[in-house]
This record gives sequence, structure tokens and C-alpha cells, in this order.
Amino acid sequence: MLARVWSAALVGIDAVKVGVEVDVAGGLPQTVIVGLPDAAVQESRERVRAAIKNAGFAVPMRKVVVNLTPADLRKEGPSFDLPIAIGTLAASEQIATDLLGDTLFLGELSLDGSLRAVAGVLPIAAAALRLGMQRLLVPADNAREAAVVEGLTVFGFQHLNEIADFLASPERHQAIALDARVELARSPVSLADLKEVKGQAHARRALEIAAAGGHNLIFVGPPGSGKTMLARRLPGILPPLSFTEALEVSQIHSVAGLLKDRGSLVAERPFRSPHHSASGPSLVGGGSFPRPGEISLAHRGILFLDELTEFKRNVLEFLRQPLEDGFVTISRTRQSVVFPAQFTLVASTNPCPCGYYGDPIQPCTCSPRQRESYWAKLSGPLMDRIDLQVAVNRLKPEEMMRQAEGEPSSRVRDRIAAARNLAGQRFQDETGVRCNAEMRTTHIRQFCALDEVSRQLLEGAIRKLGLSARAVDRALKVARTIADLANENRLSRQHLAEAIQYRTLDRLQ
Repeated sequence: MLARVWSAALVGIDAVKVGVEVDVAGGLPQTVIVGLPDAAVQESRERVRAAIKNAGFAVPMRKVVVNLTPADLRKEGPSFDLPIAIGTLAASEQIATDLLGDTLFLGELSLDGSLRAVAGVLPIAAAALRLGMQRLLVPADNAREAAVVEGLTVFGFQHLNEIADFLASPERHQAIALDARVELARSPVSLADLKEVKGQAHARRALEIAAAGGHNLIFVGPPGSGKTMLARRLPGILPPLSFTEALEVSQIHSVAGLLKDRGSLVAERPFRSPHHSASGPSLVGGGSFPRPGEISLAHRGILFLDELTEFKRNVLEFLRQPLEDGFVTISRTRQSVVFPAQFTLVASTNPCPCGYYGDPIQPCTCSPRQRESYWAKLSGPLMDRIDLQVAVNRLKPEEMMRQAEGEPSSRVRDRIAAARNLAGQRFQDETGVRCNAEMRTTHIRQFCALDEVSRQLLEGAIRKLGLSARAVDRALKVARTIADLANENRLSRQHLAEAIQYRTLDRLQ
């Protein structure tokens, strides 16, 4: 007998409907899987046979042929265990088949027939609704993740026997009920507070501008000056994720397998901090079946590169295109996958190999050649894409001993929210623009108009600092953010002057 069950395969962060056709016919007892399965799918033959036997069903003692369609799409992972098992039981007439036509199955099987969570359930659930499927059956540990998709009926099960009972008597089982917006609002978020930072008014101001406009930022200073401490407090002053943004971020984390233990949605903005030994593919993503890298996992959040100059130069060059475009394309022979990568880059580094160049207390022991070689890892095009370049000095003794706390993150966050709301009203009719850092050339011309005095100031800065056209555009975007923080619609000379002083660090090497 022939049976057809529906499942899905991931292509990037999208999902494709996969038909699992199972034919039980005469011949020597064996199971053959065709349709470009990978090793994990091939191994499902043994998992499915053991799960069917240990769940109390009869293993067909005939030839079982499993065809995964479309045949030209590579299938990977253990998520096809459940649909193959259901197809085998249906083809051998051991379960009811009335609901199979509009139900999508997903899950990994243990040898005892219990179901294990799999990665990528959220984008598959979204695709199931789009493709007109009525219900989705997944492991219980994935049920809340899938139930985020509104309009899709989701059931979560612990064991293969429960699914067989559901197919026979669906009225005895209750779908998962979940209000994703309420869940997002309820999710606890614990973030470091800016009030713990003493002094560093200049760096705190740059942090506020970066959060208000989504601008890239680098801190340069000696060891112990607070660069990392400041950077790790940036998420605490960013506005919370909107529901749409949370869905975007959660889908990427779901594909990466990071959502299985985190509930239904990612509630806080991502903060990714890879080690400086990270490879290029680990940053941008890759693999024979492309998976998102660190820059995509930081989508709508922060990518923090501590000790930036310790990263290999060729690895840092991978960042240039995503920083400009907001996405990364991974091409393979059979397919090309696009992952979103709209993130804010925050970096920190020492000014030289010993770390004390320019420090008023500790003398630098590096030669000019060593400093030049040290900074050579950061190319001009990469530095052009970093809007705010801030020197962080060590605290003075009286600042270190000060007992009073700094301004708390909650107060800074209120100012940032007001500035972002002002920008949101400006871009309400624009597609794909959420903050000033995402402005395109047409927006700069429209919203960053300069008077004659400001224009002369900018021309002088271009001549003196050798700013590129890209650096000029980014300085104007920063000036627009500074004006928003001051609740002013027009750019003034003061806004532009403050923005330009953040562009001088890369010319002092």
C-alpha cells in the first residue's frame, strides 16, 4: 500500500514543503530512502524501525521504499523521523489516515518511540500556514515555539503512540493555545545597567548616540579603561524588540537550533560576542547545508568584537558587505541562501600591542613600526563603516574612588526611545528603514540638509581628515541622530561638529 505524509525542509530561514511517500510492497525486508537524503536521514531507517517496534506496532516484514519529494532538494537532519514513521504505519494500515492530507509532521524519534525536539520549527510553522496546512504536529518541546504562528493549529506530543491516538480520535486532544505578544511582554530581561559605570562621559555619550541611531561603534583605549564594560551595557539602553522584530530574530535562532531551550520567542535583542579566533564562515554562516553565522544571529541586535585587532584581517573583511547591505548571501553549487544581518557592530581594541600608547601614566613600549603593523589589520574600508570612533582613557584616581552611581540605563533609554520615535515618524512611509543608520542616499539628501555654515564646516573636515564619501554620509547620519536626541528637526553646526569629531580616530594611526 502507498501512503503520503507531509513534512518540510529548511532552505536558509525559509521552508519548503516536502512530501514523504512510503510504499510497502513485496520483497526482502528492508527500508530504502531516496530523494537526496543526507546521512542523518539515511540513519532514520534504524531509528524508525526501533521506534515502531518499541511503541507496540508491527514492523513491516517487506520492502519499504521511502521517497522524499521534490527529489532535487537536499534533505537533512533527523526531523524526517516522525513523518517517515507515520507514513510507514499508514502504508501498513496500522493507523487512521483521514487527517494526513492537511497535516504536517516534524520530529526526531528516540528508539523507544518518544519524540525529541528539532531545530527550525518556527520558520517551518510559518511556511505550513502559508502553504495552507491545517495543523502541525511536533514534539512537545517544540510546541510553544510553533504556536507563535497565528492561525495555525499546533499539537505537541511526547510519544509516537500519542500521535496514533490523535489520528484516530482528534477530538480527545487539545491544541496549544499561546498569545505570542503576551509571552513577549512577559519574558524577563536581565541586563547590565549603565549606573555601574563611573566617569567616561564621552564614551557614554557615544553609546547613547549609537543606540539612538543604530550606528556602529569602536572603543579604543588602554587595558582596564572600561571598554568591554561599556559595550556590554548597550543592550540595556536599546528599545525592546517589537513583535515583528522578535519573530525575525526567533526564526534565525530557531534555524540555528538555539530556540529549543529558550521557549517561544527571543525576547531581548541579541548580543553576540565571538572570540577573536573565530573563522570567517563562523561569522557569516556556511556549511554544506548553510546555517546562519554570528552576524545573522546578531540580527536586530549587537555584534560585539572584543580585541578587534586580534581578529585575522581576512576574517574582518567578511564584515564589509553585510555592514553595508544588511544581509549576507551564501552561495553553493546547488543553491544560494540569503540570511538577514541588520546588526550594530560594537568593537573594542587597545591602541597598540602593549596597550598603553597615549596613556599619561604607563609609558608605551611599542615602536612606530609595531603600532603601524598592529593597526594594519583594520582596513580603511572597514573603518569607514564604523560611524563612532571613541578614545577611552583610564579613570583618574578621584573618579575611581567616587561612590556616587552614574545615570541609570532607564533614564538613558527614555531619551533613546524619544529619539527613535522621532526617526520612526520620519520614516513611516519608507520601506526597510527603522533608524538613522539605515538611511539611504535619498534620505540623507532629504533629512540631512545643511545650511551654508555647516556646509563649510563639512568641507573643511573632508580636506583635513581625508574623509571618503561613505564617511561623509555616515557623519551626516550621526548628526541626524544627535539632532533627534536634542529633539530638533534641522541639523545645526553643533550637531555636525559633534558627529565629525567621532570620525578622527582612524586618521591618527
